[in-house]
Amino acid sequence: MKLAVYGTGGVGGFFGGKLASSGADVWFIARGSQLQALQAGGLRVTSVHGDFVVDPVTATDDPVQAGPCDYVLVAVKSYHTGQVATGLSPLLHDNTAVVSLQNGVDNEEKLAAAIGEERVVGGAAYIFASVSQPGMIEHTGGPATIVVGEWRGGRSERVGALVDACQAAGFGAEQTGDIRSTLWAKFAFICAQAGTTAAIRLPIGEIRTAPASRELFRRIAAEVCEVARAEGIGLPGDLPDRHLAFADGLEAGSYSSLHHDLTHGHAMELEALLGEVVRRSTRAGLAAPMSEALYAVLQPWQLRNRR
Repeated sequence: MKLAVYGTGGVGGFFGGKLASSGADVWFIARGSQLQALQAGGLRVTSVHGDFVVDPVTATDDPVQAGPCDYVLVAVKSYHTGQVATGLSPLLHDNTAVVSLQNGVDNEEKLAAAIGEERVVGGAAYIFASVSQPGMIEHTGGPATIVVGEWRGGRSERVGALVDACQAAGFGAEQTGDIRSTLWAKFAFICAQAGTTAAIRLPIGEIRTAPASRELFRRIAAEVCEVARAEGIGLPGDLPDRHLAFADGLEAGSYSSLHHDLTHGHAMELEALLGEVVRRSTRAGLAAPMSEALYAVLQPWQLRNRR
């Protein structure tokens, strides 16, 4: 099995590193200081589940060098999806599966528009991880699992083979026949988790124990669920409460990638998260006041960091 990991940040670095450690032929597509560090000293991961090192690693900034792969794991930030999608052709053969492990609910649509719906596999990654310094990934929380499924729906052998490889690499993986519902369910959680930790600038442990911010978390998740239902995605009525219960079980010091990017002066995925909720709720004629408020609070930071 040959894989390319496009984007070696927290998600791509952790899951790609695990697969490489298990013996899979993994090509990391990276750039800048991250690429230089990978080529010079390998990949180092500090994790709440146990640290590990991959050295040497195969890393390049040129997909042509990697050549056709069985799977391409796309783990770039959502605002780079369109650009990456147009440059995937060197990594593709007739049966290549392109797997999005990104935040948001529209990345798969962008990939499908560029390379065809039949190639796209949707994915939800459940992990809090980021680049602590070039060549080093810090996994701070979350179960470190993925759920993947054919974007067109149903189950397939190729997704099953990927799940088997992930499980053999030592992390949880599951195939679903309804990836769109899975993505929206995760979207409801991540908008609440990312929105509150970034706007309040405190970890989830302090947010979930303050009654007002706890209710804010629940209401954001509920607003996202309403938008999902308006788009024909059936989500359980008790999902916001289940997301709160899940947040209660997270490491108290957990933040989010949106918080990390805000506080480190990096470009933010605000548009793919709360911005998307606001736009879709408006189109559906729904009220989303909590999402709108956090979007307004965080937009100046997005504009500041973009400069």
